[in-house]
Amino acid sequence: MSSSDRFGYEWDTYSFMDENYERQFRNWTDPLTEADFKGKTILDAGCGMGRNSYWPLKWGAGKVVSFDLDERSVKRARETLKDFSNSEIAQKSIYEIDWQETFDLAFSIGVIHHLKEPKKALQNMVRSLKKGGTLLVWVYSLEGNEWIPRFVDPVRKNITSKLPVSVVHTLSYLCSVPLWAFVKIFKGPTSYMKQLSTFDFWHIHSIAFDQLIPDVANYWSKDQVKELFSDIDLKDVSIKMPPNGSGWIVTAKKK
Repeated sequence: MSSSDRFGYEWDTYSFMDENYERQFRNWTDPLTEADFKGKTILDAGCGMGRNSYWPLKWGAGKVVSFDLDERSVKRARETLKDFSNSEIAQKSIYEIDWQETFDLAFSIGVIHHLKEPKKALQNMVRSLKKGGTLLVWVYSLEGNEWIPRFVDPVRKNITSKLPVSVVHTLSYLCSVPLWAFVKIFKGPTSYMKQLSTFDFWHIHSIAFDQLIPDVANYWSKDQVKELFSDIDLKDVSIKMPPNGSGWIVTAKKK
């Protein structure tokens, strides 16, 4: 199974909305605010079950177009966003999107670092933007997460990404139960761990499961992110960590 197939299983299993998703979305899209989404035509590239499209729509976006490759993800996104008449959901590959100069803002949360051709995907997203439109991408950071490539990645690459996804879902309890106990007891030590301590067990389990299923998962240094976004039709590129200190938020304008 490809990563999109495996994530389709995840979003089919964890398809319900949670109040913590709004806080996560605000964290991943900082420094944008509700006002930056209001009235805008927006693209959500790799929407999963639609949880990140939900908030711009709730905040008054003019239109949000969301897409994902796996049909289960698309089905769940349609369920999540069914109450919004200005929501459009498509089943597409990020490598094949053909929108040109259509959107005021295009964002992708937690997708680009799972791709074998991330620059091609970014170029397609930028092509979809109007001149002066905003690109926002959140990806995994190496800084602050060095232990994951060192200890988790060998297990993911050599074992769990090759196992049936339903088996990995069960095996993930070996990680999620100790993680849940740790963050509930210590409430830290990092800002990200402190945030995890406020989540229900199922949410922490879904995060542990998410780490173990993809065939590609890149944890990039700031310099690597800077290189990834070079030679693309962008200006005013900003690379910063979000408030919880995990990941990189890249914002830029289309030239």
